[in-house]
Amino acid sequence: MADELTPAVSDSAADAAAPEETEEPIKQRKNGLYPGVSDELAENMKSGWADTELHDLRPIAQAAETAARRAALSARFPGERLVIPAGNLKTRSNDTEYAFRASTEYAYLTGNQTEDGVLVLEPAAEGHEATLYLLPRSNRENGEFWLSGQGELWVGRRHSLTEAEQLYGIPASDVRELPERLAKATGPVRVVRGHDASVEAALHDKVTGERDEELRVFLSEARLVKDAFEIGELQKAVDSTVRGFEDVVKVLDKAEATSERYIEGTFFLRARVEGNDVGYGSICAAGPHACTLHWVRNDGPVRSGDLLLLDAGVETHTYYTADVTRTLPVSGSYSEIQKKIYDAVYEAQEAGIAAVKPGAKFRDFHDASQRVLAEKLVEWGLVEGPVERVLELGLQRRWTLHGTGHMLGMDVHDCAAARVETYVDGTLEPGMVLTVEPGLYFQTDDLTVPEEYRGIGVRIEDDILVTQDGNRNLSAGLPRRSDEVEAWMAALKG
Repeated sequence: MADELTPAVSDSAADAAAPEETEEPIKQRKNGLYPGVSDELAENMKSGWADTELHDLRPIAQAAETAARRAALSARFPGERLVIPAGNLKTRSNDTEYAFRASTEYAYLTGNQTEDGVLVLEPAAEGHEATLYLLPRSNRENGEFWLSGQGELWVGRRHSLTEAEQLYGIPASDVRELPERLAKATGPVRVVRGHDASVEAALHDKVTGERDEELRVFLSEARLVKDAFEIGELQKAVDSTVRGFEDVVKVLDKAEATSERYIEGTFFLRARVEGNDVGYGSICAAGPHACTLHWVRNDGPVRSGDLLLLDAGVETHTYYTADVTRTLPVSGSYSEIQKKIYDAVYEAQEAGIAAVKPGAKFRDFHDASQRVLAEKLVEWGLVEGPVERVLELGLQRRWTLHGTGHMLGMDVHDCAAARVETYVDGTLEPGMVLTVEPGLYFQTDDLTVPEEYRGIGVRIEDDILVTQDGNRNLSAGLPRRSDEVEAWMAALKG
């Protein structure tokens, strides 16, 4: 990384270049090697640059869908000003930042993914007028484009406001003017909280937590049923994820020579080449680490004879993520006890997937999977029956631990702010996408199970689309049955 992020501008150069007295000075790096900028250099940097404005840009692929989503939002809150921020960069350490990801609500309604953006819906005679507030291209008059750590020559070119209007189909304005406008706003206002402190500060005397929560809940529930564009993106995410799992199987020998990190890095390469990122921290859990539900340290050994629980998903460039889990024998073949436990989880998943259909309760697939697992635990003598008693008391949860699935979309646990009555107590509809992921986990220190069970963790997870007449397994490209998994691994290693 280059060292001098923000050298100082000389007083005279800065004064001459600043278009407004209120403009904040460009920050100086304390230990930068250049003490300042001469007037001559400042003047030189202002000119001699070609016009790079982009013309005749085509709207983003989901422009029609984002417009329809904004229309639905407008209809729900007539006469109210609605403010949806993208969020800001977050510091990782000193002067380095985490990779930016726009808030889900903002990206869902605009398709834009740049930091500091804010979507504002102003009430109008009929519905709302939308404005996209963005940072314009970095300033060449005051030297921002080459002196600021977030200037164009340091982090890359931003779209101009005119270009943004062409791409997103929304009038665009300078976001630096927004706080003052919001502070002067009258009438009812709602804001999606937790993303932009400056926006919230400007609205602090105009909003209430209860009203803002209603906005957040609506935007969460709006994503319960996916449109055609979203389903296509989720299938892309799953298809890339399938290829990522294949990549991992091909390099298991290298993982054995190193650690779980090799698996993590291998899958990450596929995610970055074909998508935006991983949709969540990859779980690359070998051996007893598979019994830790969210094992993301990925620093343990990978040993032949153990199982590898790989829970990972590629996120597309439009933020839709897959969420798939397979539990694979590192050697290529399951041992007798591993196969016994794996096949039980597979049977439970089959029952769960069969329960996913329009008109069914969301909870049905969970109940179906849990019943199978409870039956197996009673059959194996690990818990005293009858099965109805086990389920009523939740005794199976010692070894099943988690719920059997969740909604999937732009967030891996999508629609999380939805009301209970529309989500877990709701009814499945065509267009909903959810995971079905039963598991059994026998901890290494669990003295209630035979020693041969201890340290074995198995989860199988697929992404299921509710269709008009049942369901479609988006991740069917990865084998699930134990014998098919072994044959698939052998072919990839062959």
